[in-house]
Amino acid sequence: MCTTTENATQDDSDDLILELEPFHHPRLYGTAGCETWSVCFSPDGSHFAWSMGYGVVKVLRWRLPANDCADSNDSEEKTLNCEHTVWGMAFGPRLSNRATAVGEIGKGLHLVTGLHTGVIKVWAVSTGQLLLSLTGHKSVVRDLVFAPNGTLTLVSASRDKTLRIWDLSKKGAPCRVLTGPNYWVFKCSVSPDSSMIASVCNLDSKAYLWSLRSHTLIRILKYDHERTMISCDFSMDGALLAIGSFHTKTGWWLDLWDPYTADHLTKIEDCDTCIYKNDNLLTALSFSPVAPQLAFKDYRALQIWDMEQDKLVLESDHNRVSGICCAFHPLGSIIATGCRDGHVKFWRVPRLVPSLRHLCRTALRHSVSTFQVRALPLPKKLLDFLTYRTIPKRKILRCTEHHR
Repeated sequence: MCTTTENATQDDSDDLILELEPFHHPRLYGTAGCETWSVCFSPDGSHFAWSMGYGVVKVLRWRLPANDCADSNDSEEKTLNCEHTVWGMAFGPRLSNRATAVGEIGKGLHLVTGLHTGVIKVWAVSTGQLLLSLTGHKSVVRDLVFAPNGTLTLVSASRDKTLRIWDLSKKGAPCRVLTGPNYWVFKCSVSPDSSMIASVCNLDSKAYLWSLRSHTLIRILKYDHERTMISCDFSMDGALLAIGSFHTKTGWWLDLWDPYTADHLTKIEDCDTCIYKNDNLLTALSFSPVAPQLAFKDYRALQIWDMEQDKLVLESDHNRVSGICCAFHPLGSIIATGCRDGHVKFWRVPRLVPSLRHLCRTALRHSVSTFQVRALPLPKKLLDFLTYRTIPKRKILRCTEHHR
């Protein structure tokens, strides 16, 4: 049974609503093996998975509002012994953002775990039983994601410099291997219409866009300066691609691109990175599944930027415990962050109602490319809005108290 901190302390932000503690505490902060490298919610919002270090994954029933997990009985809490460090996890099958509803998936829910050995293990969430192991990767499986089309199509990213595409509905079927970059593949994301895969490598200052349908390279997004690429994610309508990167001497950046045209739309950077340098690096990012919001984590804080209002709606201090991953609940009301010492923290996301015009844009852009939008006989200002050209070209985050 997991241990729980029911309420935030007086020093914590009011947005912190829950903290889970691992049952294997590190003897020294920063001890290898104890990190929570991955956290994720199931597509229907019914379960939460947490890689709590030392090869152990905990799967919990999720209830809203969630103030603790102590009322969960043993039959609703599964402990998966993966035997090796778990770097990436994903629930599947996963539906499109437009079709997702709490309680839809049911008993057919799977959890996949990517291990340090290169093996991917597939578990049945209802029973906690291991269904099969996928072999092929020659090194750490760093990230996993299911295509959001209701199938069991799985994409994996590995330090062996490849992406692999698996069809879990066909037992024993060979995977498709995507090669090209000569660096570790750190992160991958699948567009909401399941047409594209985005991936980033650690040291080549590029992002790669692949076709999930033809398994070919579409285009490469290049940066002018040397960067370490850390994460990527598509927006809820697929019209934006967020890419996180850093340089140990100059700090971190978060860039928004148009994945169809390869246009760079905006850059977000922290004004304090020039002070802290490599003491404060970007570690994770995630788009909200329901609102025009982008969450990103550096070593000091979790921040959520509302693109429609062009302001930060959440800035939460991690109390000097480095957060290294984050994941939204499918309803967008809560975000979970995993810490370097094995803890998990849950934060309340401010309730903001998206404008009608944004909802209309999202509905259109889910299935219409930038090129198709530009061909519409509409005024330029409306076309700029539909293609996100109205986003500020550059945003510098202002110094806040927890950065000082």
